[in-house]
Amino acid sequence: MSSVGAWVAVAVTVLLTVYGQIVIKLRVLHAGAMGSSIEDKAVFLAKMLLDPWVLSGLFGAFFAGFAWMAAMTRLPLSLAYPFTSLAFVLVVIISAIFLQEQVKLMQVAGIGLVICGLILIARA
Repeated sequence: MSSVGAWVAVAVTVLLTVYGQIVIKLRVLHAGAMGSSIEDKAVFLAKMLLDPWVLSGLFGAFFAGFAWMAAMTRLPLSLAYPFTSLAFVLVVIISAIFLQEQVKLMQVAGIGLVICGLILIARA
């Protein structure tokens, strides 16, 4: 695998991680609130684990692990790992667009800091 391929694997890791988070949130919203009793919680979780979309999100996380292993064959951990913070950035943006979640000024500032940090790391 080339270094370009390794960076593609990092991007796949981030995108699959974000996919899993968004899909699971959408399905939990669709299912409604989890009950308060132990039985209600068990039924809710079982229902979620049988949901094909939730399973696709979990498989996404699983395959993100494989993509990460591929990236680690060519990139130093200290360089590649900070780029996984792009998952935080993307989740906030996608949540605002598709889930109508409110983004606060401090979150925008945090995203800006993450991006500035990644620029510094990329130049090092």
